[in-house]
Amino acid sequence: MKLSIIMPVLDEAAEIEAALGALVPYRQRGVEVIVVDGGSSDNTAALARPLADRVIASTRGRGLQMNAGAAAATGDVLLFLHADTRLPDGADGLVLDELAGSKKVWGRFDVRIEGGGVFALISTFMNARSRLTGIATGDQAMFMTREAFERVGGFPAIALMEDVALSAQLKRTGRPLCLTECVTTSGRRWHRHGVLRTIVLMWKLRLAFYFGSDPVRLARSYGYVPAKH
Repeated sequence: MKLSIIMPVLDEAAEIEAALGALVPYRQRGVEVIVVDGGSSDNTAALARPLADRVIASTRGRGLQMNAGAAAATGDVLLFLHADTRLPDGADGLVLDELAGSKKVWGRFDVRIEGGGVFALISTFMNARSRLTGIATGDQAMFMTREAFERVGGFPAIALMEDVALSAQLKRTGRPLCLTECVTTSGRRWHRHGVLRTIVLMWKLRLAFYFGSDPVRLARSYGYVPAKH
């Protein structure tokens, strides 16, 4: 099987070279890397081009961008990676081997938030919650076979919680592979908004989404500003 890594980006000029530089060994092993730019106002796309197999433009919105990347990808297995998240060594082999050796069609990694201390506790809780519920988040580098992705219709075109919504659909095909190897993600959003405030906000958003609140309204409360047309 061939693996394609899809990275949605928006104004990531400060991070994109380091993010794609970490994927050089994967490309050398034949992994396809696709960057999907949602209309950056900086030079993210230009910086990404020498370090990716393809850089494509898409309508802004993480779900829409990841769907565009999946449509352009040639791999049998799709892995969706945030620009501020780093894969563990040999993640490509782990994903392909685990999928080939099981009857499962999707999964995610455990996550470790940079910074230690309280972030280690938050990471432990996030991983335990995911393992218990069978729901993954984008920070955990979700992966799945192309067949499974297409069967459930890809990411829904919603402004927030697209990863949770896709997980719920994929869960109907079977529980995820929960790989104990950790991806490492930045604690920048926690630092920016404060740890306690971020925890409370994320729980409020999840509960509101679960009970049917409009994702656009929820996204605005998270700081999302819709693109101007």
